[in-house]
Amino acid sequence: MSTLERIEKNLKDFAAFSASPIEGCTRLPFSEETRAGADKLKELMEDVKLSVFEDGVGNIFGIRKGRDSTKPAILCGSHYDSVFNGGNFDGIAGIMSAIEIAKLLDENDITLDRDYIVAAFMDEEGTRFGTGYFGSRAIMGEVSDDEINNFTDKDGISIHEAMTTYGLNPDDIKSVIWDKDRIGTFLELHIEQGPVLDEKKIDLGIVNGIVGMERYMIIVNGRADHAGTTPMDMRKDPVDIAAKVIGKISDFAKEAGEGTVATTGLINVKPGGMNIVASQVEFSVDIRSIDKDVVSEIYSKIAKLLDQLTKEVGASWKAQKTLDVEATMMDEKLIDKMVDYTNDRGYSNIIMPSGAGHDALVFGKHYPAAMVFVPSVNGRSHSAEEFTPYEYFEKGINVLYDLIVNLD
Repeated sequence: MSTLERIEKNLKDFAAFSASPIEGCTRLPFSEETRAGADKLKELMEDVKLSVFEDGVGNIFGIRKGRDSTKPAILCGSHYDSVFNGGNFDGIAGIMSAIEIAKLLDENDITLDRDYIVAAFMDEEGTRFGTGYFGSRAIMGEVSDDEINNFTDKDGISIHEAMTTYGLNPDDIKSVIWDKDRIGTFLELHIEQGPVLDEKKIDLGIVNGIVGMERYMIIVNGRADHAGTTPMDMRKDPVDIAAKVIGKISDFAKEAGEGTVATTGLINVKPGGMNIVASQVEFSVDIRSIDKDVVSEIYSKIAKLLDQLTKEVGASWKAQKTLDVEATMMDEKLIDKMVDYTNDRGYSNIIMPSGAGHDALVFGKHYPAAMVFVPSVNGRSHSAEEFTPYEYFEKGINVLYDLIVNLD
């Protein structure tokens, strides 16, 4: 079976691990679907002769020993969770590609100078608990007990509870931290999740930087009243306040320019009745930019507007920051090498930024890191329509393979 055939088979098979198989991929962290997917990944890693282990936060690793395991390892992979009703390529394609590279190393009887480690990270998306990069941050020592105990999903289940039910020990989070000298390089293949490569008919994108982002959950507290008998000028309506703020968020991002984006993707209204003036509204804010100051400035504008609108009617608001990561640039030497190997293979390519977050962002703050993008048809991602022709995965794998065998 060829690389192309294996990648297509593995990705199609893995699509079964979803809570919504007919309506895209829903594989949330610490769920039954994730457990089944983790077991499948272990099987695939063992099939290519990797030594496999699962750590205390649900990350899966497969190690191919090099000549000297004391040298900092090459880490290659991505995440295996998804958003609600997402696609079957986001994240998992990077893991399948890393596994395929291990297969090629074995087929070609190549022993690297150092360990090659395939990584499958838990909860990069942050969809369930509103955080992000959970697994990769955990091994870097960036996950706190406060986060585990206090961040909850829409049903009020904390990360701590979810991990416990999954069979992990959330009180031993420090045990998953890796020695800082264990990693030498981090590499990741990912679908672009945007339209650039597909529209321009370019084979591969070499990523030069990943945007920073801040995420917030904002609660506006008002007062529940009768929808018919309470005059408009006597209401403390949190929906009215939230709607006015949310309506300005996209304007704030457009005014900032430079590829800045801001999104509200989650809104909850309480108590939730057609004939009730609401008592509370909770909504999310996701702000992304390559410039950290721009992200902070947009949030300041949101906070200022909330202050003004709640003060006018005697309502109140509060915010919880659930994620704060700065933009990360990829390693210039690795970028140059990847461009060379891409050209050597005869693949068209461009250097481009990533507007989406990736596990490479976490590692790129500490180690040389690089990413290769493959096209997303029509730019579709985080939806059931997400698709990448499999031959592009083969091209991305070939370039990463060339890079890995020549890194030493």
